[in-house]
Amino acid sequence: MEELYWKKEGRIASIIINRSHKKNAFNLHMFQKFSVLLDEIENDDEVKVLVLCGADESAFSAGADISEFLQNRTSAEKAKQYNNIALETVEKLYHFPKPTIAAIRGLAIGGGLELALSCDFRFASQESLLGITAAKLAIIYNLASTKRLIDAVGTSIAKDMLYTGKLVKAPEGKEIGLVHHILPKDELLTTAYDYAKELSEKSSLALNGTKKVIHAVLNGAIEEDEKIEQLILASFESEDYQEGIQAFLEKRKPNFK
Repeated sequence: MEELYWKKEGRIASIIINRSHKKNAFNLHMFQKFSVLLDEIENDDEVKVLVLCGADESAFSAGADISEFLQNRTSAEKAKQYNNIALETVEKLYHFPKPTIAAIRGLAIGGGLELALSCDFRFASQESLLGITAAKLAIIYNLASTKRLIDAVGTSIAKDMLYTGKLVKAPEGKEIGLVHHILPKDELLTTAYDYAKELSEKSSLALNGTKKVIHAVLNGAIEEDEKIEQLILASFESEDYQEGIQAFLEKRKPNFK
């Protein structure tokens, strides 16, 4: 079985991280492969929602494979090449146009937590541990992922996590905003996929458009520019809009494409 692959069930796609012997740590090839998988899923018109999870309960992902660092990150130049590939993948997930859910079992550390923070929603099992341990390796974390951590938990808690490199238990993670839902280990995937199914029954046009508007707000927009305005107005001319109105009038559940 491949270390990273995706599958589709109905309107839901799943990217599975399958490197259990390394706690699902990413090597450079996996970052590159992840980017390719995202392109494939984005181009599949049947898919409305993406779920990201580990193949088993041992880990969501322990981050980048440190055993590669002595080969791929031995100088600033090599580190830049490595970082560019890894960060391009993380950013592609963050900007992925369809709703995304991280289903976290076990460890979500470093790059693993970066991937989870790039998802719209984070479901975690009660036993999960989350953190960014860059300080223990004398690494300064990248700005984009640091900002997303701050957006999730606030400046003081982000500083505490980054300065100490400590791991946060899932219940505390829920309290500070790092995760959205905590569940028993044996209920996690079922609940995450139930939520994904609920989203998949909504209009893709509305889901994806709303995500663009939210990202614009997060990027500092306080007024609608022409692009956002056209995005909103176009929704009133869509087939999904007509179906939504008709379903409401007929008192039935809409059947969006």
